[in-house]
Amino acid sequence: MYDIHKHMFGVFLMKLTQQMSLTEKLQILSDAAKYDVACTSSGSDRRGTRDGIHAGQAGGLGNTRASGICHSFSADGRCISLLKILFTNECIYDCRYCLNRKSNDVPRASFTPDEVCRLTIEFYRRNYIEGLFLSSGILQNPTYTMELLYQTLYKLRNEYHFQGYIHVKAIPGADPALVQQIGFLADRMSINLELPTSQGLRLAAPNKTRKMILSPMRQIQNGIEQSRNELMLYRHAPRFVGAGQSTQMIIGATPETDNQLLQVAEGLYRQFGLKRVFYSAFVNVNEDCNLPATTAGPPLLREHRLYQADWLLRFYGFQASEILDETHPNLNVLLDPKEDWAVRNLQYFPVEVNRADYHTLLRVPGIGVKSAQRIVKARRSALLRFEDLKKIGVTMKRAVYFITCNGRMLYPTKLEEDYLVRQLTEPGARQQFGTDGMSYRQMALFDDYSVQIPSGKDSLQKAVGGQF
Repeated sequence: MYDIHKHMFGVFLMKLTQQMSLTEKLQILSDAAKYDVACTSSGSDRRGTRDGIHAGQAGGLGNTRASGICHSFSADGRCISLLKILFTNECIYDCRYCLNRKSNDVPRASFTPDEVCRLTIEFYRRNYIEGLFLSSGILQNPTYTMELLYQTLYKLRNEYHFQGYIHVKAIPGADPALVQQIGFLADRMSINLELPTSQGLRLAAPNKTRKMILSPMRQIQNGIEQSRNELMLYRHAPRFVGAGQSTQMIIGATPETDNQLLQVAEGLYRQFGLKRVFYSAFVNVNEDCNLPATTAGPPLLREHRLYQADWLLRFYGFQASEILDETHPNLNVLLDPKEDWAVRNLQYFPVEVNRADYHTLLRVPGIGVKSAQRIVKARRSALLRFEDLKKIGVTMKRAVYFITCNGRMLYPTKLEEDYLVRQLTEPGARQQFGTDGMSYRQMALFDDYSVQIPSGKDSLQKAVGGQF
């Protein structure tokens, strides 16, 4: 039972926000959701009939395809594909990094479940969206807020018959029964880890604890595994969070190193079976002495490097301890993580593309998952040449320093860290290749290539006479 005073406060708040137009609420609550990262494809299947419910058949609007949903990009470059809104930007917490914290004087608004449903359906009918991303501040308490989110998803699925993609944020501290019920309505659920360490949480989000966040994450993981087992036995068993769960970490708000971030991400993938860990560059929206002053703007390059390293963990067979360690605690801003690993581990190179196994090829800069698969397939019928690798999709301007074809490199290369770093980072160093990354630089008539020619009249006569 909810406290009577909290209940009356909730009734008053809902009456207050009902005085706003739906457009005003949408403007406030879509802007308030812009710091939640949701650039993810659907990862699950659900079909609806073309005309909704007809001829007595169960069906609905929209469908979700495992191959992904449509994406677009916002003005600030972030990937958006969904109607991304908060249910409310009211919040009882006072997280230092959050624009919607209770101590901030910002315009507040709350939707009703029916309003979210109407917006989703109308946006879908106009072909603006493929699905819904729904998060929320904390109204009254976590369980009360989660109940509102459950009502919204239940109406959307069962009254409005929407079968498109839904990603919903679970509220840490909410009743586990509500988390379980929402899991059968949503395609994906996520719980923000917020900050990678308990110390960071105590500093910047004092109302949250690591246990509060990890408990529902474990519950969702167990529910997904149980659902998979039931589907193996019963084809029509209800699916629980079919697209898996994800999380988000803010980077740059607290002093953790990239090594700590990758160690945490690797642990989440292994121990909780997460689909994605999102990294959100810290944006300083509050004046707070406990937060870093980001005069240079959000650390977007750091965010980009972390995403690249995350791909190495998920698809390239790397471990976090290989990418970074205590002696190299942060990612190189000049080189991508695979290049940086390669120049620090030259004992593994060069790699012979006609003999190396698939996993070894994946570790070569410039060779991705698809190009490695194509190399393995193509060399079954013929020996590969450098020109063949370019056609296969290998990025030669990076790979050329680390591979051989039939026992030879494209041109003589020193396998020395300083030399390779210079070749990979300096704009002029790569001019020895043509635009296709394959040809040698044309030698100029007076190139000396560091040959020391003595000066003076006698030396000039010897040079003209061919004696040098």
